Amino acid sequence: MLDALDEVAEADVMMTSLAARRLHKIDVLRREALADAARHGRELTEVIERGVRLELAARLRITEHVAGRLIRYASALTHDYPAVMASFRLARMTQQHAELLVDGFDQLEPDLRDRLLPEAIDLAEAHPVGSFRRELKKMIDAARAVTLAQRHEEALSARRFVVEPDADGMSWLHAYVPSVEARAIETRITAEAKALLNDESETRTLHQARADVLCDLLIDGETSYRTPESRGIKATVVVTVPALALLATGDAERDAAGLAPAVVEGVGPIPLARAKELCGSADGWMRVLTHPETGAVLSVGREQYRPPAALARIAKWRADRCMAPGCGIPASRCEIDHTIAWEDGGHTSLDNLAPLCKGHHTVKHHGGWRVRQVPDSGGALEWTSPAGRQYVVQPERPVPVFRPSHAGDAPF
Repeated sequence: MLDALDEVAEADVMMTSLAARRLHKIDVLRREALADAARHGRELTEVIERGVRLELAARLRITEHVAGRLIRYASALTHDYPAVMASFRLARMTQQHAELLVDGFDQLEPDLRDRLLPEAIDLAEAHPVGSFRRELKKMIDAARAVTLAQRHEEALSARRFVVEPDADGMSWLHAYVPSVEARAIETRITAEAKALLNDESETRTLHQARADVLCDLLIDGETSYRTPESRGIKATVVVTVPALALLATGDAERDAAGLAPAVVEGVGPIPLARAKELCGSADGWMRVLTHPETGAVLSVGREQYRPPAALARIAKWRADRCMAPGCGIPASRCEIDHTIAWEDGGHTSLDNLAPLCKGHHTVKHHGGWRVRQVPDSGGALEWTSPAGRQYVVQPERPVPVFRPSHAGDAPF
């Protein structure tokens, strides 16, 4: 017997299949209009397609911009990515999955597109939208890492700052800057804003406080006059570099050796030269050097509740984000949770720690969910809902599990 959630899921499958059918019919509409125009000697394709967009928008009571997006995805899925459309029509992926895949693959070179498409479809069918977006970006970035340095240099020349006036005496600030610096800016602004909000008299939201901190930093150069807690805050960005990659002379040599690219938390791959620069820079960068064959598991048992800074860092580095199903909040903004609560005998060890955002931390403890670490998984969490459904969340970087051997026993 189906319960309410099963019925919702069943309806969602039908809606997904209908969405795929709708896109197919939209492409049929476009092709028929072009064929009819050709028969009558009208070959202004752009004008004909604009007419189709106008009529589609009028008939569906949507904007022409939305109609244009539907036409684009309909054409791409029908002609460029038929395997994606087949999966979409069977409701093995949602429309959001299909659109993300098209957006990501349209930027790829044809040979990379053909090689990566089967893996991308598998990811879309296996992951929720948020996780798929991250996994797809990671896959594309890794495949294009060998040309990253050149593309980054070309993009760097386009850096700029723009002010966009808005209504009610407000404006938007836009800065096109390197991703590493952008991540550092976001981290510092968020840290200072949270320090300000520690004051019980504060009524601002985090968004409001972040905007105020940004203005204070850019106009006055500092925010130390606001509260003592905000003094001395600096950005900390996690840079993960495979140690053997540091021996390569460049991205091409690293790629030829089959080594993973350097990655900045929340940003993605960066050129090897930039990674080497960051690994040798001053404070403010947490440098994690990984080796393809070694790892470590840290624990302080029940000697203390709060994990040491190094243990908290590796727990967050392993997960990369909140370890709740589908959540994408960076681990650097999460709280460290004892999977088995301290008061229930849980240890302060890597196999009992995971980062959770404040909202999902509250859900875990007060929402009727059960959470456990999956044994020997390197950090995966299994969430069981109040209705008994299970969801497994994998960490970004599983850490090998080591167990001390007892006297006379063979090593594990």
